[in-house]
Amino acid sequence: MLKKELTLLNVYAIATGTTLSAGFFLLPGIAFNEAGPAVVLSYLIAAIPLIPAMFSMVELSTAMPRAGGAYYFLDRSMGPFVGTIGGLGTWLALVLKTAFALIGMGAYLRIFWPDVPVVTLAVILAVFFGVVNLFGARKTGTFQVFMVFALLLILFFFIGEGLPQINYRNFDGFYDKGGVSIISTAGLVYISYVGITNIASVAEEIENPERNLPLGVFLAIATAIAVYAAGTTIMVGVLPAEILAHDLTPVASAAEVLFGNWGKIGVTVAAVIAFASVANAGILSASRYPLAMSRDHLIPAIFSKLTSRNIPHYGIAVTVCFIIFLVMSFDIASIAKLASAFQLMMFALICFAVIVMRESRIEAYDPGYRSPFYPWMQLFGVFSPMWLIAEMGMMPILFSLALVTLGTIWYIFYARERVVRSGAIYHLFARLGKQRFEGLDRELRGIMKEKGVREEDPFDEVVTRAQVMEFSQKYLFEEITHDVAQALASSLGIPAKDLEQGFLEGSRIGATPISHGAALPHIRLPEIERAEMVIVRAKETCFVEAPDFSGKISLQGPIHAFFFLVSPNENPGQHLRILAQIAGRVDDDNFLKDWLAATDEQELKEILLRDERFLSLRIRGNSPSSVLIGHSLGEIRMPEGSLVALIRRKGETIIPRGQTVLEEGDRLTIIGDAHGIKKLNNEYR
Repeated sequence: MLKKELTLLNVYAIATGTTLSAGFFLLPGIAFNEAGPAVVLSYLIAAIPLIPAMFSMVELSTAMPRAGGAYYFLDRSMGPFVGTIGGLGTWLALVLKTAFALIGMGAYLRIFWPDVPVVTLAVILAVFFGVVNLFGARKTGTFQVFMVFALLLILFFFIGEGLPQINYRNFDGFYDKGGVSIISTAGLVYISYVGITNIASVAEEIENPERNLPLGVFLAIATAIAVYAAGTTIMVGVLPAEILAHDLTPVASAAEVLFGNWGKIGVTVAAVIAFASVANAGILSASRYPLAMSRDHLIPAIFSKLTSRNIPHYGIAVTVCFIIFLVMSFDIASIAKLASAFQLMMFALICFAVIVMRESRIEAYDPGYRSPFYPWMQLFGVFSPMWLIAEMGMMPILFSLALVTLGTIWYIFYARERVVRSGAIYHLFARLGKQRFEGLDRELRGIMKEKGVREEDPFDEVVTRAQVMEFSQKYLFEEITHDVAQALASSLGIPAKDLEQGFLEGSRIGATPISHGAALPHIRLPEIERAEMVIVRAKETCFVEAPDFSGKISLQGPIHAFFFLVSPNENPGQHLRILAQIAGRVDDDNFLKDWLAATDEQELKEILLRDERFLSLRIRGNSPSSVLIGHSLGEIRMPEGSLVALIRRKGETIIPRGQTVLEEGDRLTIIGDAHGIKKLNNEYR
């Protein structure tokens, strides 16, 4: 498992840095030669097919934050065959984009060292950034933040000074090159934006991906569109057409017109930072694809090995070597077109993957962000890239077909015998009466356990209001279930027989998670409005009849902890997240020891509560908490969102009410958000 080290700032920096590079500093001259002044429109058109791909990628990333990004999503949605093609294609597109950036960086560095060939500089830089990536994602991400914000500062001055000096006569004959040229140029410059979604390949390393990934990507795309629109307008508006059409350093040339020689040098520094940013982030992202594919046995196992610092060094090495091969073998325009074509094809598949995942109706598919305008957004995202590829010419089409052929051959002769899983598309087939792959559902549930519950999930409330039952003698699981059903029936208003039957049936078909001395029987019902739970501690060992890994019914256990969860039918995602949160706590090595050692129901519940979301406070006369003695709960000012959930007094648990007066010796369980709990901890401890 890769470390979660990347913050929102890192996400924004990586997504922005991989976007504002060659597409801005190198490509406008080449694109102007194709489309004339309408190159500005081409850049805006190029962003359109990115929008559905961006929304789709964010949805998939928040549901499955795993190294490998597009490859992982395609593999899990449509199976390892499409995953093989998608993994190779996306890795190659990233490598091509990185090679393109290194050539651009070499072109700008030649302003300082005109005698050194561009290719030589690009090769040296590829090796340098490969070494930087060996230091890990956090150091790479910090380096990225520094580079991107230095770049944005320089571009702010460039745009601010350039917009008032535009010569609008340079836009005469705006459509002279024709609509076909504008569209084909949009396909050429599409590479400018694709870095936005490359952040998905490092989603496994992002802290709180359900919040930080969508927010970082949306901020980055807004930044990119604004900079490209303003920047290309300035370049067309201040440079003569005959100069811009053949210029590989158009931003430096425009800056020289606006600011003089010092402006040229400053923007050249910005260009070098931008290219360094995309090369650094490109190698970081691309190296995760061999890692992910190797984990799934689609390529040799050596690529899944990590260093002692969890760095995929073999993935970095093969990525850097292929980048060097490309910069030594292809010209700039060819690399740009091939990278754009491959990425367009992959993004069409990504949009289709969202359709497959949603229509498969897998309950454990639980994205933190859902794409709007489904399915029309995705259908547009499937077909519009194909149109752009067709407009780009024969070479990108042939290269894309060659990639599909290569992926097919590799899968048939190497990968097919090594993988035993299928994608979510088989769950879609199951709805039509065919087959499904249960391993995917288990894998997605495992991901949910890693992600935990969301801010809006009432997990702590469900735990604190749960009924607790103790069984000190030896009981059968059926007997425990019968008593639990009776207790729940009175509070839910549902026949105990129906509850009992639901819990037992779930266990017999293997739907009850059982591990580390705990079992989680659970059902969903349409008649209830909120989730409820009964917590059971069995002092003596208890066994549950359930299928083992071979599917054979056998006694599973011994079990000392049962968590009977009942949730509303209309919110399966929340139901599974609550189960996953409990399962994650149960998997802790100290869980069973703490569980059996707990002295009362308050301690049992505190074992389940999230450490940062609750405070166990003993009121003592000689401590800061003494100010609470003699005051009712209604009189005490608590941070917003925090509340006293349990009070333990003289061996009994008291249900807190506004008029409850606190006494010395009371033990309070307070739940709330992390900020509020930290504030209370500082105040009363």
